[in-house]
Amino acid sequence: MECGDRVAEDELGVVAGRAVEHGREVFERHGYERTTIADVAAAAEIGTRTFFSYFPTKEDLLFPETDARLRAAKEAIEGRGPGDGPVDVLLRALRIVGEDSDDLSSRYAALRLYLVRTVPAVRGRGLQIQSEVTREIARSLALEFPAELDEVTAAAMVGAFTGAVTAALQVLLEDLDDLPEPAVVQAAVERATAVALGTWSNPDSH
Repeated sequence: MECGDRVAEDELGVVAGRAVEHGREVFERHGYERTTIADVAAAAEIGTRTFFSYFPTKEDLLFPETDARLRAAKEAIEGRGPGDGPVDVLLRALRIVGEDSDDLSSRYAALRLYLVRTVPAVRGRGLQIQSEVTREIARSLALEFPAELDEVTAAAMVGAFTGAVTAALQVLLEDLDDLPEPAVVQAAVERATAVALGTWSNPDSH
């Protein structure tokens, strides 16, 4: 076992976070395609086997909070109040994600979006993750709101939701040299997404 792989269980989250942070720095310094997994592991002072225990590929390093976002959405759906509709729980999930992390609004988020635009492998992995997450959330939404949504309409609603978030972020985080504060980004994304989902809030409109 490599020395860098001797990591206690309670340190695993810290180690993954270190890999993400140093990965961002190395990507910005040397370029994504010129950076190897060994480069990231060395910068984070971990072994390559430790890296692979968290991130199956270099691309996955750019999407570290996918599970947390999915969990937030499912918790918002399952914990809905008596007066909540599908749009309410999706917007609450977006708010929870913003409160728990700046993964959607940070410089790392801006770098991720830039690489999605410019690196085919990153774009492909991002689309795959978005598709998988959309399907999972849509299934949960359809189960929780059977009188309002079937699997098809739930998938369409969640697709509109994820599309709105992504499109808003692409505009807000386009300039890596002039990024708004995370709180400003989060508030703008929430407003834009609420507008995009407005038609779904009115049952007579669809």
